[in-house]
Amino acid sequence: MQSLRELFRIGHGPSSSHTMGPRRAARAYLDRHPDASQFRVTLFASLAATGKGHLTDEAIYEVLGRERTCLVWKPDEALPFHPNGMRFEVIDADGQSRDAWEVFSIGGGALAEAGRTESETPDVYPLNHIMDIMEWCEERGKSYWEYVEQCEGPEIWTYLEEVWEVMAASIERGLDTEGVLPGGLHLRRKAPRYYIKATGFSPNLQSRGLVFAYALAVSEENATGGRIVTAPTCGSCGVLPAVLYHIYKTRDISKKRLLHALAVAGLVGNIAKTCGSISGAEAGCQAEVGVACAMAAAAASYTFGGGLRAIEYAAEMGLEHHFGMTCDPVCGLVQVPCIERNAHAAARALDCNIYATFAEGIHRISYDQAVAVMKQTGRDIPSLYRETAEGGLAVEYHRVK
Repeated sequence: MQSLRELFRIGHGPSSSHTMGPRRAARAYLDRHPDASQFRVTLFASLAATGKGHLTDEAIYEVLGRERTCLVWKPDEALPFHPNGMRFEVIDADGQSRDAWEVFSIGGGALAEAGRTESETPDVYPLNHIMDIMEWCEERGKSYWEYVEQCEGPEIWTYLEEVWEVMAASIERGLDTEGVLPGGLHLRRKAPRYYIKATGFSPNLQSRGLVFAYALAVSEENATGGRIVTAPTCGSCGVLPAVLYHIYKTRDISKKRLLHALAVAGLVGNIAKTCGSISGAEAGCQAEVGVACAMAAAAASYTFGGGLRAIEYAAEMGLEHHFGMTCDPVCGLVQVPCIERNAHAAARALDCNIYATFAEGIHRISYDQAVAVMKQTGRDIPSLYRETAEGGLAVEYHRVK
């Protein structure tokens, strides 16, 4: 598995696969052809179907330049390997194309070329299944975060501290910003109102209301193109920060323990990314919000003193109970149903921790098995329910309207 730096990417929304990935691909292609006078970029399948709502065109224009870039949209045509395909070409003065480059945005801002995943860092984890990692930890009396440190080196804590600071800042900006989100839905921000309302409730309801507010704050920042952290994607970036921020604000835990929890969450997300998918276009929203819930549940379990098996069970539960969740963005925007799903998944992650604690980590289905099932389920979901905005809520909204 690759470094957590590849999973927790700091950048701007609204979509890791549709905005961050294409932006990175455009930069890479521009580095190859800095003096080109004209580019042609063709977007395929899911990337083309919801690209305008996810600001894919703006991300590419920002790098290559609007005046010298021709964008071609082919939502009904797919390249092999992944639904989020792109083809970059240089157009010469005589109109001829050269140096065509096909690349895929596979989720979380990561790219792949001809089946080979591009990475900024080499693989650093020799084990990529939680049960194998658990065995490694049990044999040595270690925790999951210590396995992360063993593989990444102590410098990972400096990076995770920056990740946490960006997460916390996105919550605080979101709680302090009102107005309407961009796009045709004219959706008003909810986080500030949820936060104010939550403070007036009894402690039990207040806890849930605050978690909702924190998740909404990050997701609404993402929807406006704000600076966030993929956890594991932009579309699911509100779940983990909401859970960690709530625990940090209401429990007496140290910054060090918080960063350890972030490492545990990252390990869980990394396994899903390596052995399954974190791409809504490839496997539906279960691969985004489902994996985010698993990450947050594992982090919560660790912070509340859960052992290796309880943490693994909490993560498994968080993913399992999102099996089959479709990705059906209304108007191709990361707003409905995405933002609300972040809030509910954050609350569910906390419930997974409680349930796993009562069960003492004893269960039948492993997190590794859940990841495998998620991947297969994603393959079985029809493409109209995988981020193409051709089915589900995306269609029903317009039909009723």
